[in-house]
Amino acid sequence: MAYRGKILKGIAGFYYVYTEAGVFQCRARGLFRKEAKKPLAGDDVMMEVTDTEDVEGNVTEILPRKNCLIRPPVANIDQALVIFASHQPEPVFGLLDRFLLMMRYHGIPSCICINKDDLLEEREEKEIRRIYRGADCRLLFTSAKEKNGIGELREYLAGKTTTVAGPSGAGKSSLINCLLGSERLETGEISRKVERGKQTTRHTELIPVGEGTFIFDSPGFSSLELPKIPKEELGLYFPEFTPYGGDCYYNVCSHLHEPDCRVREAVGQQEISRERYESYGSIYEELKAKKSY
Repeated sequence: MAYRGKILKGIAGFYYVYTEAGVFQCRARGLFRKEAKKPLAGDDVMMEVTDTEDVEGNVTEILPRKNCLIRPPVANIDQALVIFASHQPEPVFGLLDRFLLMMRYHGIPSCICINKDDLLEEREEKEIRRIYRGADCRLLFTSAKEKNGIGELREYLAGKTTTVAGPSGAGKSSLINCLLGSERLETGEISRKVERGKQTTRHTELIPVGEGTFIFDSPGFSSLELPKIPKEELGLYFPEFTPYGGDCYYNVCSHLHEPDCRVREAVGQQEISRERYESYGSIYEELKAKKSY
């Protein structure tokens, strides 16, 4: 008996496949190893049942992917939810900008979720909204502790497959528990000594949270590899630059040193946030150092 299904997670050579008949524990056929094609959480697959009593089977085919990421290692994503805490730990917006860049590179719409908004002052919320007002992504404020913003978050996720990412301690698992109405995912406390979250998610898992709605839970990260893009194209991935970049004096403008640069003028006039511009400059210099790009 064969079914079409979706891989929820892979652990120690086993893949857990969600089908209309339930979740099967499957092995991947040797064919994938020969082709160096590893099944990923989120993959749509064909599987055949080998043991109905123990609910086991074999993955026989990986269906064509819409997209895939290396970090987190997931496939067939509709959108991304990047979760940072307002405090405890303090947000590192340069890391957030890298994630937004990575998602735009892959053509995946993003939403910024600032969790623990019960710790956020009104002026701080306004500042975050100012920084990201031109970043072409939705901005949500939530609190897993106080259950703030959960309805709006549920609405955003409905009917989509969403990858969730962010640093450890931001509250990813706690928010997913709120969506599920249970303590399904282990949560950890913040280490007061170093103000970093203890890692509670050890592998990437796709979790059904409603009809046609899936959400990835993935390990937190403290760094993110940049995509391999030419430094000259970096400005294309900062949407707030778009209205100005075409009016620069030079056709190829780095927006860093050249005279008559409209992007720099927009930063000076506070039409582009200085924080995002500085993040752009930091990433540009890093890409410049990677001469192969």
